[in-house]
Amino acid sequence: MTPKETAYTIQAERVIGEMKRRNFEAFYCPTKEDALKKAISLIEKGSVVGSGGSATIKEIGLLDYVMSHPEDYTYVDRSLAKNDQEAREYHAKNILSDYYLMSSNAFTADGQLINIDGNGNRVSCLCFGPKHVIIVVSMNKMCADVEDAYRRIRQDACPPNALRLNLDTPCAKTGYCAECTSTSSICASFVTTRMSRYPGRIKVILVGEPLGF
Repeated sequence: MTPKETAYTIQAERVIGEMKRRNFEAFYCPTKEDALKKAISLIEKGSVVGSGGSATIKEIGLLDYVMSHPEDYTYVDRSLAKNDQEAREYHAKNILSDYYLMSSNAFTADGQLINIDGNGNRVSCLCFGPKHVIIVVSMNKMCADVEDAYRRIRQDACPPNALRLNLDTPCAKTGYCAECTSTSSICASFVTTRMSRYPGRIKVILVGEPLGF
């Protein structure tokens, strides 16, 4: 292993211990291929599966896998919504799903999950609703503490995400957070998940390769 791979393995072992203390079920996978296999093993066949538009979930191939196996999973495809009302209805289906797939914008060395959201659909499912939440997050998103995590998200994740979504926000133009209150802002809700009241509901797969934003 390279020095970075060795460091990630050591760091992940500690973080997994911290996450288990917070009632998260946590795993470490060195590669995205390993992460895909682990995620699939966690999803019971016959389940209703939703997702939160995660670049990471797409990058490891999990979304494609679920969508290409309709005989095993019922996927809540929110991209099919034709208007705001239908989007609300798909979100309601996600809330009632068996498994919700997402990433986390960051996590702390002591095992907390840190997320910023625009519409709030992703963080709302993390907080309440789906029976299980599977989070796939790369080790390069680990931060020293909550303050450092929010700083990382606002500078390293939000500007490229705004560009990816073709949003008309200041950060999409300058590459820097401007504390905007634009209706296009993807920084409406700041959510720190410090623990789960329901042991094992939130399952975190840490990955030793850079993924997402």
